[in-house]
Amino acid sequence: MTDTPNVILIFADDLGRGMLSCYGQQHFETPNIDRLANEGMRFNHAYGCAFCAPSRASMLTGIHDCHQGRWTYTKAGIYESISTGETTPSEISELIHTTGLQAGPDDVFLAEIAAHAGYTTGQIGKLEWGFATTAERIHRHGWQYHYGYYDHQRCHGFYPPFLFENGELTNIQGNTHADCGKHPNSESDENMEIRRNRQGKAVYSQDIFNDKIIEFLRNHRDEPFFLYHPSQLPHGPISVPDIHPSLKQASELTTYEKEYASMILKLDETVGIILDELEQLGIDDRTMIVFSSDNGHEVYYRQQGRTTGRQADLEGNPLDDITTKFYSETGGDVFDGNDGMAGLKFSSWEGGTRIPYMVRFPGQITPGGTSDHMLTNYDLMPTLADFIGTEIPEDKDGVSFLPTLLERHEDQQHHEWVIYASRLGPALVTADGWKLRYINRTDSFQLYNLPNDYREENDVSADHPDLVARLSAWMLRACDGDYQNGTPGAHLAEYPDED
Repeated sequence: MTDTPNVILIFADDLGRGMLSCYGQQHFETPNIDRLANEGMRFNHAYGCAFCAPSRASMLTGIHDCHQGRWTYTKAGIYESISTGETTPSEISELIHTTGLQAGPDDVFLAEIAAHAGYTTGQIGKLEWGFATTAERIHRHGWQYHYGYYDHQRCHGFYPPFLFENGELTNIQGNTHADCGKHPNSESDENMEIRRNRQGKAVYSQDIFNDKIIEFLRNHRDEPFFLYHPSQLPHGPISVPDIHPSLKQASELTTYEKEYASMILKLDETVGIILDELEQLGIDDRTMIVFSSDNGHEVYYRQQGRTTGRQADLEGNPLDDITTKFYSETGGDVFDGNDGMAGLKFSSWEGGTRIPYMVRFPGQITPGGTSDHMLTNYDLMPTLADFIGTEIPEDKDGVSFLPTLLERHEDQQHHEWVIYASRLGPALVTADGWKLRYINRTDSFQLYNLPNDYREENDVSADHPDLVARLSAWMLRACDGDYQNGTPGAHLAEYPDED
């Protein structure tokens, strides 16, 4: 038995912080995730990215997603051709390995930090690099054991006919849908029947992952490990085996909303399983758990006349994410999943990028603490290196927040600003709460003062031209001289034509 502390990273998918009761959710409770917050530290100013692929890449590389040419991701959907017999895993690997930027010999990834320090590293769940990956790439990133999906599009279904374990295709008995049982992304009587039809949908993916997580913990209980669990939950389309018992009598919610909330509670159940297993193995007090999400909130429970998404409000007024944007009350979001902020996933509004973030480490982190320290997902790499006592790689953008966790506030360094990309362009947030958005469609800037304007309702750029000039210069340098680097298209690599 080693005394070296373990690390578990639980990474939710599209989890708006307002969906958790520790951040204010009123319609249901998330007791196990709340336990992480109540027994650890919860952060109020944590940032992911605007959507999943750049968020995962920036976290795993320690580099923000507005640089030019530092990494790329490929399109999803390529692995479905295995089920249809059109191609083989080896042919897919060859295609991915000839598309976009590949890791260089000097590149350092998150799991490598732990592996080089003698940790056993494992990844169980959704693929760690979007939108399609390979066993070779996962291994290059430092994961010694890996189990799960290799294609993001397949993660939109929760009943995979096969998954991969260390590169070997493993069939899931009873799951027969080539698209993993993906459900329609809207509500109707017909679509409800499709969701309830369990033919060819025998085993729910999160249940598979729970078993593999327990197996990993038991196999490595006597050695230091770094376990990464990127969950599919609660990314839509909505799919869950059953409505959670605590929600069945919630008269204020529709069936569709109950099913979505049950996906949150399915994730909460996984957190409980992990906590219970750590206690049973006697390693709870030497295991640090980090819980966060890739991006902000998304509304998957849209229903005609009740709840809208990012395109329009309940009165039919279009939302352009420039001067008009989604708010829970005008969009009918009964859950207020973006916690009262503006916007949803894919946007550079706070609701699209502010994420839940909490860290628990018994005996080291004071229970029940909250912090206003501004952090971002690419801060995890230096924090992990700091925590396990190894050298922090050079040429990274993150700042370790370990001093905040251990309340050594005099040692805490701070970001002057953080930056992230979005469909409309980059956004930069300063340590004192000024936020600058660049709108590539109109080649214009917007400025908000977040401490006094939580909902981003008042663009004050005209009142502070000098501040706009200063922050836009910082933004341009961060984007390596081109604001277009702060858009998703700057990182997407197209597969070569078959011709």
